[in-house]
Amino acid sequence: MKRLIITAALAAGIVSHAQAQVNGALSEARVVPVNSRLGGAYLQFDHSSATLSGQLRLSFYPNLDFGFQGGLSRMDLNKSTRTSVRLGGDFRGQVATQGPAFPVNVSLGGTIGVESADAFTILSVGPQVVVSRVLDPSGKWIGYGGASLLLSRYDVAGQRDTDTSFPVRAGMEFRPNADLRLLTEAQLAVSDAVRDDFSFTLGVLFPF
Repeated sequence: MKRLIITAALAAGIVSHAQAQVNGALSEARVVPVNSRLGGAYLQFDHSSATLSGQLRLSFYPNLDFGFQGGLSRMDLNKSTRTSVRLGGDFRGQVATQGPAFPVNVSLGGTIGVESADAFTILSVGPQVVVSRVLDPSGKWIGYGGASLLLSRYDVAGQRDTDTSFPVRAGMEFRPNADLRLLTEAQLAVSDAVRDDFSFTLGVLFPF
């Protein structure tokens, strides 16, 4: 019985010091135009990890786009450092556009992400919503916010369980010209038993 209690305590310690967010759109609510592409590079920090990742977004149909993400994360687990691989994808459809009749852009969709390292695997899936608004007449500053409802299945040091969380995010895009976008984003993972509560992301986006 004593051995079982010790094992459970160690597993709980590992789970409580894991990595940050599932992959998502990582951009404002307006979708990519048809037959256009958007590339992105991101650096994300939280309490126990640092992640370098990339994204490619594509659109083949009006008001609908798809994103594919991948990257490497260096994370601390139970006083040891490991490298994990992150892969993810998402889709979204733009359901509202900012204009005289409506104040913001709105997109709805879904996301899936998986992260894997030695004795550590987490798979998350769920719906997402993103809302954004152009803040200045020149269109260079765009504020946005989003939320997801994620169902996660994790396997950490032999402990398998499920978790439901509600990550919310807020960010800002700056567009100095038509070929470059700079992004900052903060995320708070509400009711998440696996990931760190807070993460911060810096990104560079390249439409092409």
